[in-house]
Amino acid sequence: MEEEAKAVQEVAKTTGKAIDAARETGGFIAKFVSGPLEQGMGIFEDRLRYMRWERQIRLMQRAQDLLQLVGLSTPTRPVPLKLAIPIMQGASLEENDDLQDRWAALLVNAANANFHSEVRRSYVAILEQLEPLDASILDALYSLPFEQSQHDGIVTQKLPESAYIAEEKEQNFPLPSADIVISLSNLARLGCLRPGMTWGGGESFGRVNPTVAGKAFVEACHPYGT
Repeated sequence: MEEEAKAVQEVAKTTGKAIDAARETGGFIAKFVSGPLEQGMGIFEDRLRYMRWERQIRLMQRAQDLLQLVGLSTPTRPVPLKLAIPIMQGASLEENDDLQDRWAALLVNAANANFHSEVRRSYVAILEQLEPLDASILDALYSLPFEQSQHDGIVTQKLPESAYIAEEKEQNFPLPSADIVISLSNLARLGCLRPGMTWGGGESFGRVNPTVAGKAFVEACHPYGT
């Protein structure tokens, strides 16, 4: 009972903070429109509602486009609610069009009986944590022959524009720019790639290796058969 009481208190605190934040934002807007607090909060809430509705409409359009792209007029298998709802929620909150297209592809592949692999719930968690740069890097890495790049490694110096398979296994390759290293580190954390190792046992992002999990994720986020 004590643990339940603590949980209820934490929920109440979180809810109270959200209400306070909305009221504060509404008050800020109200000052600039010379209106009451209620009007400011209404403008704030309406804007959030409109932005999400706008993204939902785009998701529906893109999903329909992708269905047609793979030769389908309607889904050919039901998507479990435990998967469909997180995908739709994530897509409706995504403001970047390229990333939202990946959400749409994830939904369409989940609804396509011909898709060769399982669309896993873990893909939702990965996609939620990607920045546009991360996605571009994944595209470059997984555009290369998988088995060869997994064995020999991929040189990252020219990312995100291009990547190429390492020819000399023992060669030390220079690091890419700092923002690329951060993206590579994030992708390694998510299991989408494996960094090289230094002689001292540390991570090196001058050369990386793709992973089986990363390959499956990338395929699930692109229209099947295209």
